[in-house]
Amino acid sequence: MTANQDEIWITGVGAITSLGATYRTIADNLLAGHSGIASVQGFDVSQHPSQIAAQVCEVPCPPACQLEDFKNLQRLEQIALWSCSEALADSGWSCHCQEMRVGLVLGVGSEWLSIWEGNFRGGGRRLFSPESRAEPLVNCLQRRLSFEGPAITISAACASANYALSQARHWLESGWADVCLAGGCDAGVAPMVLAGFGNLRALSRRNEAPPAASRPFDRARDGFVLGEGGVMFVLEKASSARERSARVYGQVAGCGATSDAHHMVIPSPDPGPATLAMRRALADARTEPDEIDYINAHATSTPVGDIAEATVIGAVLGDAVERVPVSSTKSMTGHCLTAAAAVEALACLTAIERGAIPPTINLDDPDPLCRLCHVPHEARPHRVRVAVSNSFGFGGSNTSLVLKAV
Repeated sequence: MTANQDEIWITGVGAITSLGATYRTIADNLLAGHSGIASVQGFDVSQHPSQIAAQVCEVPCPPACQLEDFKNLQRLEQIALWSCSEALADSGWSCHCQEMRVGLVLGVGSEWLSIWEGNFRGGGRRLFSPESRAEPLVNCLQRRLSFEGPAITISAACASANYALSQARHWLESGWADVCLAGGCDAGVAPMVLAGFGNLRALSRRNEAPPAASRPFDRARDGFVLGEGGVMFVLEKASSARERSARVYGQVAGCGATSDAHHMVIPSPDPGPATLAMRRALADARTEPDEIDYINAHATSTPVGDIAEATVIGAVLGDAVERVPVSSTKSMTGHCLTAAAAVEALACLTAIERGAIPPTINLDDPDPLCRLCHVPHEARPHRVRVAVSNSFGFGGSNTSLVLKAV
């Protein structure tokens, strides 16, 4: 590594999911094997084939915001603002944003649909007024948080937040920003999204037992469960973090990405592109497959997708597939769509910090076509120095992220 490209470290985490509104609470619940999935609240689902989700029911108001003003924001904006504010506070940079170039890379999708649908459900008419535009979420966050660095939105479906972390790392290495916030947010538990994926038969219909519905790698899996939330990370150079004696969660050590463009929602039958994404991430991190201590799988609990990923992991690990622990935390958080990769990066940091692998709950009968070193039901104590998080998005966006202990 060259002198002007010292390591990029994560020094702050702000998060909210169905499992809690802080990193610590979410980490505790992941390791306890708690499910955040329940019957949908807030709108009528009686005509929906899938009536369950991992919802964020209430978003806390950040200390710097006025409560009434915060309550009037769209839920997606609340989730994003809370996650960013908490990450900054956690990192110790909250009071210094105007003194430096703070970059913002936000993984988000369908934000206009969320705004228009939320407005319509509240009795508004913005859906029918094309000239009635909203401020882009990334601009809103930049304005509210007084950021003066570069800011962009990345929309690559489930892979969005991995791309965001990779972009933030490049900005820091290139000197475009002094500090970066990167991650993903989604408020996808809404009538249109639930109906769309329900009509595709992509969602679990295990409505009578919500906590048991998300079953990655299990022979009885019948589709994914919608989730929502947001996780934002503060990234900075190691030299900066050392200088101020910052708490460090881990290093963003490697990223790999490919695109197969096979189908909008169906995984490619060719494992080559996704395999290449994992191999590129490991090469970027200067890491060999047998050095991996944990893989957080993309595995969503769909019949085809889980098998496809197990094939990819097996191809990358080779003989090590028998011993490298693999789990899918979507069994607890549901599939958080554009926030999914960020939530799963948090799970990897949890494994590194706590020395334990979050489990795949509901894994009662592992599919023999998903031959992996599973961690069913309960967390497994395990020293984790290198964690890999796969996120394979709709439309063929394949990404893999390598996080290392510092």
